[in-house]
Amino acid sequence: MVYTIDMLINKIEEMEKSYDLDKIQSAYGLAEKAHNGVFRTSGEPYITHPVAVAYILLEQFCMDTDTICAALLHDVVEDTDIKLEAIQKKFGEDVARLVDGVTKIGQVPLNTREEQHAENIRKILIAMSKDIRVIIIKLADRLHNMRTLESRSPEKQLKTSLETMNFYAPIAHRLGINDVKEEMEDLSLRYLDPYGFKEIEALLDVHKDERDTFIDRIRGMISERITDIQPPPIIEGRVKSIYSIYKKVYIKGKDFSEIYDIYAVRIILQTVVECYNVLGIIHDMFRPIPYRFKDYIAMPKPNRYQSLHTTVIGREGIPFEVQIRTQEMHNTAQYGVAAHWKYKAGIQGSVAGEKRFDWIRQLLEQQQEADDVEQISEAIKVDLAPDDVFVFTPKGDVITLPVGSNVIDFAYAIHTQVGHKMTGAKVGGRMVSFDYTLHTGDIVEILTTGSESYGPNRNWSEIAKTNEAKAKIRAWFKRERREENIECGKAALEKELRRNAMTVDDEMLLEAAQRQRFASVDDLYAAISYGGVQLSKVITKLKEELLRHQKITAAVQPVDIEKTISANNKRAQKNGVILDGIDDCAVKYAQCCNPLPGDDIIGFITRGYGVSIHKADCQNVALGLKSENRDRWIAAHWAVNSSSSFRATIDIIAEDRTALLADVTTAIASNRLPIYEINAHYLKNGNANIIVTIEVSGIEQLKNIILRLQKVPGVISAERTGKQ
Repeated sequence: MVYTIDMLINKIEEMEKSYDLDKIQSAYGLAEKAHNGVFRTSGEPYITHPVAVAYILLEQFCMDTDTICAALLHDVVEDTDIKLEAIQKKFGEDVARLVDGVTKIGQVPLNTREEQHAENIRKILIAMSKDIRVIIIKLADRLHNMRTLESRSPEKQLKTSLETMNFYAPIAHRLGINDVKEEMEDLSLRYLDPYGFKEIEALLDVHKDERDTFIDRIRGMISERITDIQPPPIIEGRVKSIYSIYKKVYIKGKDFSEIYDIYAVRIILQTVVECYNVLGIIHDMFRPIPYRFKDYIAMPKPNRYQSLHTTVIGREGIPFEVQIRTQEMHNTAQYGVAAHWKYKAGIQGSVAGEKRFDWIRQLLEQQQEADDVEQISEAIKVDLAPDDVFVFTPKGDVITLPVGSNVIDFAYAIHTQVGHKMTGAKVGGRMVSFDYTLHTGDIVEILTTGSESYGPNRNWSEIAKTNEAKAKIRAWFKRERREENIECGKAALEKELRRNAMTVDDEMLLEAAQRQRFASVDDLYAAISYGGVQLSKVITKLKEELLRHQKITAAVQPVDIEKTISANNKRAQKNGVILDGIDDCAVKYAQCCNPLPGDDIIGFITRGYGVSIHKADCQNVALGLKSENRDRWIAAHWAVNSSSSFRATIDIIAEDRTALLADVTTAIASNRLPIYEINAHYLKNGNANIIVTIEVSGIEQLKNIILRLQKVPGVISAERTGKQ
């Protein structure tokens, strides 16, 4: 359908609410002029899209004048030369704030589309916390885009559908806007799995006539039994959404015939007492299926959804679901927070004080602790998941958590300090592990300690499922264990660099830290340790940077070599290395292999950093000699009688025992060698791992130290590593 301004005006005139028609027409006039000559990929004038968004907001939610104006103008600031200040001056602060809230971030220098998307989500959440109408406009905008997605490219269809399924549909669910949520899910599935969508659609179409007859018969039977209720109840029939059926058939592996709630009857009454009375009548008329009754009236969902659900079987042997609710509950179930505009006066001002929007505040608080902006989208997928479990404290308080949550998530949902001080957990009076998955109805008791020094374990952030728990655990380690974090993060990064046979310098590490928005390399090390940034992403970025440097080096190679290489010229360098063909330049030792006097070595001419010296058998050398930069490798030799000293790292595995570390340091100190760094870690198999960096004069002295260390009681192995 192509929406026009005439359709919008006619709809406004049909509404019972009053609207400022002049203001709305003025907003349309500005939008039409701004988008003049611009067309959608379908070939329609672009102005039809903002008009369609305004129409959806009017028809489905009865939103107010300012929201309709903002919908008409929602793409003006983002796509045209019109500034936000001009909108504020002409239409007021409310309209400008709404337009700004739905405008994507365009001026922030971000590296990837994922980062751009994550920042846009963060902006939407902040705008929601100030005015909930922002997300209602955004949902209407996305809904129309999904309805017209067939004109976009296949790549765009997949990207938009996945984004809708992961963010916008869960947001609609949390806001209780069920109709929009279901339509978004079905439209997304059409592009994400077209074959599965068509199969479910075909199965429903095959039995359409039988289904309609069956639902009409059930409605008639129920109507006859409750005729004494006045005013007469509303009895509706419905079919489960395609995506809901798809989840059970393809994800849970059920046969189509095993899905009990494909068919449903909804009974809408006036009072809660009538709801429970009718429930008794339904169970008298039909046989209830065990464990298929849910009382969301006594225990509402987080989005304030309330209803009685029961699944029963009629004489035909066909199971069907019955939903029983009041009219007010029905309005909330269909329109969620938007029901306040459809049936009431709306919500004025900030939503910060409303308990129903606590989840927005919690998400915002968690984002403040996130150092890796790409974690935001992933976290929201978990915290906005449409399925929840309802778990009880020993006092009977209900804690709502996403499906799959465990006792760590439960503890942090109660209070941050309960999570930090947790020493154990009981479910139903029985001790359980921290990764125990909770189910609806579980009664959970968290055991805590009063020790001030006690805190969470580092691996809890991997076990926890909710972003709230993960963020609080990361925040604790970020605040309480900085030095330990730096040490552990540095060790983890260096180990991964060695595993990938990568050589990086301090400048490259600083660039990597700054790309992740850290002020120093130490901040990056700490974030790797407490989970603020994923180590795999840091390594990926460093690999990309190394590749980029190689390409730049290749581009300037002829000029550099002409300046630096003089054939048949050998010169001893001040740090004890002789290079073939180089007339004096800086020399550094590669961290990947840490060459020492006595090792066979080779040099590589770097971009702006002099010559990097590697062991001849280094993995990077083998790779480099096969690359396009192979002619940048040059012969190198150790200078005779060099007085230089070098750092070497020894990796020791030993049986864990008292005074082990003292014996190791004593063995090194007996040779009067400086120790620059030492790290000791307990291993799960009962052994200990000690990594020590010392200063030696060459390979022979290092071999002597290793032999001495191997004789220390309990030492299983002592080996030289590439760490510097």
